[in-house]
Amino acid sequence: MLITRGQRWLASLLALSALPLAGCAGYPVVHQVGEQAPRAELARTDTTGARGEVTICGVRDTGLWETFTADFNADHPGLEIHYIEIGQDTDETRTQAIQRLQGGSRQCDIFLTDVTWTSEWAAQGWLLDHSALVEQHRADLIPSTLDTVEYDERYWAVPFYTNAGLLFYRDDRVPRPTTWRQVYARAGQNELNRVEMQAKQYEGLTVNFLEMLYSAGGSVLDSEGNITIDSPQTREVLRLMAHGLDTGAVDRASLTYNEDNARRAYESGVAGYLRQWPSAHELISQTDAGPVTGVSSLPAFDEDGEPAAVLGGWNLAIAATSDNIAGAAEVIDYATTAEMQKKLVLEHTQAPVFAAVYDDPQVRAKIPFIRELKQSVFNARSRPKSPVYTQISRAIYDNVYEVVSGRTDVESGVREMSKDIRTAQETF
Repeated sequence: MLITRGQRWLASLLALSALPLAGCAGYPVVHQVGEQAPRAELARTDTTGARGEVTICGVRDTGLWETFTADFNADHPGLEIHYIEIGQDTDETRTQAIQRLQGGSRQCDIFLTDVTWTSEWAAQGWLLDHSALVEQHRADLIPSTLDTVEYDERYWAVPFYTNAGLLFYRDDRVPRPTTWRQVYARAGQNELNRVEMQAKQYEGLTVNFLEMLYSAGGSVLDSEGNITIDSPQTREVLRLMAHGLDTGAVDRASLTYNEDNARRAYESGVAGYLRQWPSAHELISQTDAGPVTGVSSLPAFDEDGEPAAVLGGWNLAIAATSDNIAGAAEVIDYATTAEMQKKLVLEHTQAPVFAAVYDDPQVRAKIPFIRELKQSVFNARSRPKSPVYTQISRAIYDNVYEVVSGRTDVESGVREMSKDIRTAQETF
């Protein structure tokens, strides 16, 4: 069975690689790229006299960009920004952005980029080198967020707002989590203590797996791009995840759940734990589960591990084709002020990339779990850095799903995952 599935995966990947805009789990596959970023123009840091128009392209606006553009334009006579929605979700936004980038469109001066896109876009030569801009703000930025914009020892965007997973728990049923092993053990004692997570075959399963893998001391790739997934840590994590689903410690319906599905199941009262993003807190608080829900940063895998999360969030990247680089740099300077970062969390409930904002009295009063979120963000790590990250992620979630759903054993799953990641790497 495994050989057949592996052959299907390889055939699919090779077919997709021949089509620059074909979909792969919602993502287009791009042209072959190199392991190093090409030489690129340095984004200027002197924005004196910046004028004209700047167009920002990104995901569907939930209100943030409407207020951002109004505030910016009021404060910058002679420099006007516009925000264009080019997608309703992350996948569609990436597809639409790449169509513009591959076609040489000059429509967008700045792209709002998901944290997983940096390596690919830098390797393709689509972005300016942002190293000088980053240096201007380095002292204020959380180090983990800077890692999401670094590739080939240069910076290709500037962090705007971030995200990291949390563990919600019923404090009337279970204790505050200390390790993932403790969570699974407690969850297995009573079906009302069980864990809800995102375990369908998509990016969410990759993130859930990496959170445990990182906290167990494991990795997918090393700093040189060598594959490190075939490890004792990977086996331990997969054994725990598979055992949890097999015994009912993890709700088996999680195999079909994304974030919204998992949250709704938890809110219904059928679980003791929920791995989820911070944005779920407000929704949970409006249900019967709200008054009895505690919030914790993600725990270590076991007593010998270190807590770890996986970073989400969005960055601001100036396109190599921008006609107004000085104006675009002024937008980034404005976005990375303490005032704007504070407004992001107070008015739009987005996690700031400035460390000091987490300790602001107004922010602490507004967000009851801000201490836990700060710990999770500071402990977080980036997803594997590669120009073909989307294919690598697919190799992870396909094979993790095979193991945790009981379709194959841990040893076979680890070997297949390592092989599929190697196949993905060989496409560039």
